Amino acid sequence: MSEAEVADGTKAEDGEARCPLGDFPFEPEHPLAPPKEWAALRAEGCPVPELTLRSSGAPVRVLTRYADVHAMLSDPRFSREVSHAESGGSGTREQHQRWRQLLSHALTTQRVAELRPRITAIAHALVDAMEAGPNPADLVAAFAYPLPVRVLGALLGVPEEDWDRFTYWSGALLALDGQDEQEIRTAREDLLAYLGEHVARKRREPGDDLISALIAITDAADRRLPDGVLVQIAQGLIVSGHETTSGAIAKLVPVLLDERSRWQRLLDDRSLIRTAVEELLRFDVNRGPGMPRYLTEDVELGGEVIPKGSTTLSVIDAANRDERMFPDPDELDLSRSPNRHLSFGAGSHYCLGQALARTELQVTLEVLLERLPGLALAIPSAGLVRRGGLLTDAFEQVPVVW
Repeated sequence: MSEAEVADGTKAEDGEARCPLGDFPFEPEHPLAPPKEWAALRAEGCPVPELTLRSSGAPVRVLTRYADVHAMLSDPRFSREVSHAESGGSGTREQHQRWRQLLSHALTTQRVAELRPRITAIAHALVDAMEAGPNPADLVAAFAYPLPVRVLGALLGVPEEDWDRFTYWSGALLALDGQDEQEIRTAREDLLAYLGEHVARKRREPGDDLISALIAITDAADRRLPDGVLVQIAQGLIVSGHETTSGAIAKLVPVLLDERSRWQRLLDDRSLIRTAVEELLRFDVNRGPGMPRYLTEDVELGGEVIPKGSTTLSVIDAANRDERMFPDPDELDLSRSPNRHLSFGAGSHYCLGQALARTELQVTLEVLLERLPGLALAIPSAGLVRRGGLLTDAFEQVPVVW
């Protein structure tokens, strides 16, 4: 057995495969590259290892193979609530599914398509501000951070004059801006109060927005939702739609700029933007450790029975590089099709906002390619610093020049 095989833990002395040891999540050698441990975990003989969480020292079962991650995302026995695993009950799962079903009827592909010109206008306005400011600039602060929350403001019917306050409050809700604890608490309270007033206003004066659509749908079915529930839905959209899309923009653009031929290929052929977005989502290596799931009963995965009560984490980025599903998975193929990545989940955990997120990412590339064709990283990509977030591991800053 070679020294390399001993070091990476892919073979035991008896020749059988075993799992690499270490704390999870793993640390990559480069901010745009996957941790080397992922490939070892996907290898035969190491289907669902029990690793130690770096943050707490607690044991966790880690899923890295496409088939296993897809199964977890589609299986209701993997619960979001630890209490469900302990009791075997459904708890609030049914309520959660009702809210998802309601939102799916309001956040339609048609609504997103109708919003696209507004998203494009928002993106152009942000580039206008970038061009009027210093060069180099931080793509995160100037574009990636404000775009999704302004889009959410437009989607929810928030008046444009309130977007700056809305952006600040949303950042506080996600605790992204480094405010002190009291400032965060005050901002969150202010946002929830604003949303409460906004919902009440939409009941009086409905418009062409998501809140008005939710009110109309439930009222027509004689199932009027309390204002507090509508506020919770709006808050959930902000939490799930701001950081994730902001982080995706801040990560996919550096991947394109890291090798100039990638950016140039899109400059030469804009018809590739849609497939490029899907491939960049698949190629992402900084999605964060994932949301924990708790088993409500014994489940067999990878030929092994995982016991009830176990905590599991699915590494979607590792599954998106599974050789069993994607030919040449470590190659960025901007024309890859089909591309059945799991970046928006699967089954009951698929992302309801995926059409909106896709549109925002497509518009981002369309506008940046049109307005800033000479866009380039202002620092070597190895110098990008990850910021651990609620749902993603984005970058603190992405300095760019044009």
